[in-house]
Amino acid sequence: MKAKAITLNVNGRRHQVTLFPNVTLLEALRDLSYTDVKNGCEKGDCGACAVELNGKVINSCLVLAWQADGAQILTNAGLGTMESPHPLQEAFADAGAVQCGYCSSGMIMAAKALLDENPNPSETEIREAISGNLCRCTGYTQIVNAVQMAAEKMMQQRAQE
Repeated sequence: MKAKAITLNVNGRRHQVTLFPNVTLLEALRDLSYTDVKNGCEKGDCGACAVELNGKVINSCLVLAWQADGAQILTNAGLGTMESPHPLQEAFADAGAVQCGYCSSGMIMAAKALLDENPNPSETEIREAISGNLCRCTGYTQIVNAVQMAAEKMMQQRAQE
């Protein structure tokens, strides 16, 4: 196997990397210091490595890095900053949905995908949207509450625009 030069566009930053064809997007992101993308199960079961790839949430452990060549990749860290967090990031902190933090980035990315499609989801819809993400700390109640809080805030922001 020969290494191949590719471009990964992550959170608005362009990275030129040379990788072997069998390197996953998860491995490439972690090597580029995107530590918010967690390595949980490496088989697509836990959602800890979820990122947005060209607007669609995927588990980065199931995608080879070369498949993301030239694509737009968004991680939780790219949603907001400490000074100006995304409403989901803020709501997760306010609702106590961040316990150990391991699942948080993947949960937030799954929730973002839901709110992008459905700005006012029901509790059932929220639970379904995050069903591909495992959390061992919260029991999911705080996570659902956080998504509901973020949805309300985002709808208020839209109404003010």
